Amino acid sequence: MAKSTEMSADQAKFHVGDEVGFKLEGSDFTGFIDKGYNNSFLITFESSDPEIIDKYHNKVVINNKQLKMIKAAPQPDPEPEEDEEDSK
Repeated sequence: MAKSTEMSADQAKFHVGDEVGFKLEGSDFTGFIDKGYNNSFLITFESSDPEIIDKYHNKVVINNKQLKMIKAAPQPDPEPEEDEEDSK
């Protein structure tokens, strides 16, 4: 059976470049979305804790339900589709 590639309503709120907040090992972090997956996102973040840096290398995959929007990245306006009849 083929996997569904449609975004869930929770995931549609987030886009690449958005600044988000999340909890990791009991601490709060902020980071930026690098890539989206079916139910989660790859987040780049910074930490001053050497153990966190060694374990995660400043990147982590977090379920979209555990993310909190901090600041949305600017999104390009979608280009209007040309009507085939108008272009003749």
